[in-house]
Amino acid sequence: PKLSTDDREKELSPLLSNGWSVQDNRDALYKEFAFKNFNQAFGFMTRVAMQAEKMDHHPEWFNVYNKVNVTLSSHDVNGLSQRDVKLANFIDKAAKSFTE
Repeated sequence: PKLSTDDREKELSPLLSNGWSVQDNRDALYKEFAFKNFNQAFGFMTRVAMQAEKMDHHPEWFNVYNKVNVTLSSHDVNGLSQRDVKLANFIDKAAKSFTE
């Protein structure tokens, strides 16, 4: 189901304080990631892709060289769901492992 108002405040707050934003034009989370080089960016995308496939929940993303832009939204509920929150948290952990 789509996140309720209470869930949005509780679940999105940590993500918003960690660089994610809710898009103005749709109910979706967005974040930009920068890595040292293309290999790190591609490795990050591969790690996220494997998790997303397990979750059957796939990000919209765009990659140029060392930058990856990620948008998360649940199309089946036309907005944000718990699955987006879970994948966003995984994405943050995966990115951190490449930038430490």
